[in-house]
Amino acid sequence: MAPMPPLRRTARSLPIALLRARERVMGPIREILNESGISEQKFRVLRVVEESGPMEQTALAQQACLLLPSLTRMLRAMEEEGLLSRASDPDDGRKSIVTITDQGRQVIQDHAGDAAALFSDFEARFGKQRMEDLLDMLEDLVNLDMQKKTDGEKKD
Repeated sequence: MAPMPPLRRTARSLPIALLRARERVMGPIREILNESGISEQKFRVLRVVEESGPMEQTALAQQACLLLPSLTRMLRAMEEEGLLSRASDPDDGRKSIVTITDQGRQVIQDHAGDAAALFSDFEARFGKQRMEDLLDMLEDLVNLDMQKKTDGEKKD
């Protein structure tokens, strides 16, 4: 059996560090949302549609960081709860357009103050510039082309 390549210690593993950071940020957010019985995934969907306007489901899944089948199941429930509405795309009847309702906007409004206070606290503890730098670096990381290079491609 070939020797195993060395792995980074879990304390310095990027995937684990990102998970730890996510949990540090999401824990207090989940507590805020639990008070009204809305999941973080539903809140993300509401925020994306509120910010972007009516949008097609595939684009919504991508922007809300959800798998399309999960979003589709979630949208049924959110429609029944009166948070969103769906209609056929007038240009392509196979697609549906998701729109936030007044009730969905109210959920966002109900949590806006707590969310803003939480982010202000994060920013005060971490530093405004460091927070902006972190967000910029994470955006850069998301935009990296992580496709494997073939042997014929030039390596940097």
